[in-house]
Amino acid sequence: MGNVVDVLTEAVINRPLAEVAGFAADPDRAPSWYANIREVEWRTPKPLAVGSEIAFVACFLGRRLAYTYRVEEWMPRSRLVMRTAHGPFPMETAYRWEELGPAETRMSLRNAGMPQGFSKLAGPFMAAAMRRENRKDLRQLKEILEAGPRT
Repeated sequence: MGNVVDVLTEAVINRPLAEVAGFAADPDRAPSWYANIREVEWRTPKPLAVGSEIAFVACFLGRRLAYTYRVEEWMPRSRLVMRTAHGPFPMETAYRWEELGPAETRMSLRNAGMPQGFSKLAGPFMAAAMRRENRKDLRQLKEILEAGPRT
């Protein structure tokens, strides 16, 4: 049995909530701000909805990971929760957006699950690596959105 990994990362992005949530919740845009995501393929028809399935190919800790997420919760401009439908280990990714002001949004990114196929001793290392990667991803998202045209 593997170790539970639960990583929460937050960033304040100086853009309106609708813009941040709209960009971050679009799976097709994931490779532009997730450093590790290489490919995205919709397994169900667009648009995003509860039950949607999206396949991702990522590279993490030097390994190629192919997995499919199913959307479990979708509240536009508020919350998106996806869980592994097919993949190397059960994982849940949750996004939450909170309006702090007319052009200021707090986004939280949480990954929780039980990585398998890695050493049992790798749990703390994996959590640290995920936290580092998530911070980098949110910084990239912030840079992309804050560099964009003002709405």
